[in-house]
Amino acid sequence: MSDQVRQQLLPLMLNPADPDAMSQNILVLGAGELGLPVLRSLANRAKSISGVKISVLLRASAVESNSEDKQRDIAEIRDLGIEIVIGDLVKSSIDELAVVFARYDTVVGCAGYAAGVDTPMKLARAALQARIPRYFPWQFGVDFDVIGRGSPQDIFDAQLDVRELLRSQHVTEWVIISTGMFMSYLFEPEFGVVDLQSNLVHALGSLDTAVTLTTPDDIGALTAEVLFALPRIRNEIVFLAGDTVTYGEVADKLESSLGHTFGRSVWSEEYLLDELARDPNNMMRKYRAAFAQGRGVAWDKRGTFNSQRGFAVTDVASWINTNLISGGSK
Repeated sequence: MSDQVRQQLLPLMLNPADPDAMSQNILVLGAGELGLPVLRSLANRAKSISGVKISVLLRASAVESNSEDKQRDIAEIRDLGIEIVIGDLVKSSIDELAVVFARYDTVVGCAGYAAGVDTPMKLARAALQARIPRYFPWQFGVDFDVIGRGSPQDIFDAQLDVRELLRSQHVTEWVIISTGMFMSYLFEPEFGVVDLQSNLVHALGSLDTAVTLTTPDDIGALTAEVLFALPRIRNEIVFLAGDTVTYGEVADKLESSLGHTFGRSVWSEEYLLDELARDPNNMMRKYRAAFAQGRGVAWDKRGTFNSQRGFAVTDVASWINTNLISGGSK
């Protein structure tokens, strides 16, 4: 971006020197399971803040899709007053992405791992090359710093690389939001922890191993609160939690809500690592083994942003009642 163009955009850019300056021109990357809730919440919060503009980067194929679900999402995005920007995070080069990012003062990554293990670093490099004032990378998950390098899930090492890159510079502010596991994921049949057909909970590591869980809707709402918080949150890891529970407590809550007994089985760390060794590229086995280690995957809800600021969130019991009793959709 030329200096002349950047000067023209200054009215839409936050002033990094002013701690009470807020993001004004925001680009969200992706509109999937997390991106759409983030977009909804940003658009809702922006109604009460003068001059805020929300945009979303989507592939042309997503915008032009004949899928009813896609068409419904695109219609909702447009109804929210969000501008759709066409782009491709995978096919575009760092240089090409930097040109796009430079039009905004804040970029929020919501593309997830589906874009590929190398994409988080690619996006971070593009954000820094664009010298955008503020960047929220895709780090909506566990505490990678505590987990450390060499965990069973190698994607976590790639996320640590992104953190190191962001911490090594002082031009672009960064905000990382740690959410734990998406709450619905714990109940996915493919993940295998909660077996509703057999009324059985497979504990990862032990029945006393804990996990932090947050719904995408809550993450979306809280991301908007973090983004617009004053004084501005910068160069910080913000922790959220809908609930923090042990696998034994998950079984207890299922029994209490559903009214029948749940068996309890333990998949030990050793067992899960052996399973992974037999199929080392199996993504689900990587996640199970990493969560079984119980390190960096759970934190006290009392110390979280939502708890300290009094925001209501969905806990496990509420999720079970809504999705497993009331007939709601995951």
